[in-house]
Amino acid sequence: MKVFNADLHIHTVLSPCGSLEMSPGNIVREAIRRKLDIIGITDHNSTRQCRIVKEMAEAAGIQCICGAEVTTKEEVHCLAFFEDFDKLETFQQFLDQYLPDIRNNQELFGYQVVVNEKEEILYEENRLLISAINRNLNQVEAEVHLLGGLFIPAHVDKPKFSLISQLGFIPPDLNFDAIELSGRTEQQAFLSKVPYLKNATVLKNSDAHQPDDIGKFFNRIVMADTSFYELTLALRQAEGRKIVGS
Repeated sequence: MKVFNADLHIHTVLSPCGSLEMSPGNIVREAIRRKLDIIGITDHNSTRQCRIVKEMAEAAGIQCICGAEVTTKEEVHCLAFFEDFDKLETFQQFLDQYLPDIRNNQELFGYQVVVNEKEEILYEENRLLISAINRNLNQVEAEVHLLGGLFIPAHVDKPKFSLISQLGFIPPDLNFDAIELSGRTEQQAFLSKVPYLKNATVLKNSDAHQPDDIGKFFNRIVMADTSFYELTLALRQAEGRKIVGS
């Protein structure tokens, strides 16, 4: 077993709120500088930048877990991750089907582009990616798990776009693989307010929208290797795999 450093909430140039400096190359270079072993790519309601980041990260010896930060019908942000590109593409079709046809205003929200390793634009998304999709929390969770993915409610403690801000509580029957706290929230103080979550796996990630934020908060995870399977075991706190700090 080894301890790996993982920042599982990173946006790219595809997210309208992401800096145009969040190109695949800059993300990988910053991950190397921060000594991260694993990064998670989580653009808003899209997975289209994942493949290029993953190829460049793995060439540099860094594991890249691919997914998205989904905005549910309740405007709750949730992270979803998938093991391979086939499942990622199926989930992209799900997102495309339920993302409303609201045009992006570049001057107001920012650009939404997919770029290659040379930072050349390959694709531009015209629909506003930060819109809520037409599927509720439970429907998104069910779709993620149907595809064998990982479902993680994002920054549940934040005053906007979180389970608590939107619903007022964390549903005890919600089938999640972990919950994410924002970096500056003290974990034990938070859990003391929600004792039914005392056995939940808790993550802290950077939610990086610009290069300097990558790795600002990350998780230390005990696993045999950096595979998706090992990460799944760690989130389940199974077979000696676990989160040991952030």
